[in-house]
Amino acid sequence: MDKRKLGNTGLEVSEIGFGSWQLGNTTAWKGASQKEAIKLVHQALELGCNFFDTAPNYARGNSEKILGKALNDRREEVVISTKFGHFSDGTVDYDFNLIRESVENSLNSLQTDYLDSVLLHNPPFEFLTGSTPHFEILQKLKDEGIIKAYGASVDTSEEMLALIENTKAEVIEVMFNILYQEPRKVFDKAKEAGVGLIIKVPLDSGWLTGKYNKNSNFTGIRARWSQEVIERRAQLVDKIKQIKSDQRDMVDEALRFILSYPEVSTVIPGIRNRNQLEQNLNANNKEMLKSLQKEYESFYKDNLAGNELPW
Repeated sequence: MDKRKLGNTGLEVSEIGFGSWQLGNTTAWKGASQKEAIKLVHQALELGCNFFDTAPNYARGNSEKILGKALNDRREEVVISTKFGHFSDGTVDYDFNLIRESVENSLNSLQTDYLDSVLLHNPPFEFLTGSTPHFEILQKLKDEGIIKAYGASVDTSEEMLALIENTKAEVIEVMFNILYQEPRKVFDKAKEAGVGLIIKVPLDSGWLTGKYNKNSNFTGIRARWSQEVIERRAQLVDKIKQIKSDQRDMVDEALRFILSYPEVSTVIPGIRNRNQLEQNLNANNKEMLKSLQKEYESFYKDNLAGNELPW
């Protein structure tokens, strides 16, 4: 597995990381048992994946706990990023007075004495401007050696720019994929600032696997999509399939597109089983032709720029 620098943090991460939102999550589908989930994490390690993204609220706290059990005796081999703001009981609270307690709880669940990265979990915009004590507290935790780096998980270029210009954020997790390229406009500024980029939602919640169409039905969090949105997404995916060669897998194509940008440090698709793990990691060390990258950029400009799909 090829590795890339996580900005100027001094950390190196696998190009394909492990998105742990689904790890231990049995509320929306029949998820893996704890034993199966731990085995999946070990398989990822064997295949060269060393970056694990999690949060206190993922699987109501089970995600961090499973990673803690799975990685306990291999801590120095991996990079773990968790978050602050969403809690295991389902509450959302960005009160800066809760940061230290949240970090300590994550340390406990992950069975470690340090965290590689802690991110504010999609906070209100005002917290990204440096006008609140959040990043001062994170810096203090870094000075104490409890965390190695910090930043925020966001969705837009405006939020990225606020972090880059107003804080000492070293890591930004941002949504970016073939169907949502808006944040790309500030990738260069992130690179100039030495900020590592973690790319979330790389498969557009499953649409870029190619397995959904206009007749697909969705439950859980995906039930938020209206029929109009489903039909529009299906039409756009059909256009992507026309750009893609028949010889190339949809998942492979979607991940390689993201990795074609050198500013990106790692991509974190969700992983539920061994097949998904192997499919995701297959995109590693495969370059996308510049002409094909530009074709996908043109596709976005012509079909989506200024008229983004509702998330």
